[in-house]
Amino acid sequence: AYKVAKNARLTLVTDMLQKGISRLKQYEKPLLHSDQGWQYRNCHYQKLLANNGIKQSMSRKGNCLDNAVAENFFGLLKSEMYHGQFFQDADELIEKIEEYIEYYNTKRIKAKLKGLTPVEYRNQALQAA
Repeated sequence: AYKVAKNARLTLVTDMLQKGISRLKQYEKPLLHSDQGWQYRNCHYQKLLANNGIKQSMSRKGNCLDNAVAENFFGLLKSEMYHGQFFQDADELIEKIEEYIEYYNTKRIKAKLKGLTPVEYRNQALQAA
């Protein structure tokens, strides 16, 4: 799950973290990759992680390898839907971002998925099982 907002507030990330935590099985203790944004260094956020046995991985400044998947996604989003575009306001930008996320997750063909969309790849895997 994700949420797009007009401004960065601590509740934006803590609400999503709590939603993710609620979906974990008791024995699951994931590793969470984040950048060095102020919200990820906030004591309330880090206490939520610690209280739920979640280890945080935060690369040093200028080293985005831990967060490569997210960095790659945002690079694609910027090049495929943002650069060279004009948006009337923040609401239109948020709408276009949400449309892109839907496209990326359901319709965008990926070489890593053997030229299939994510939905086609998942369905193919389910049929083979």
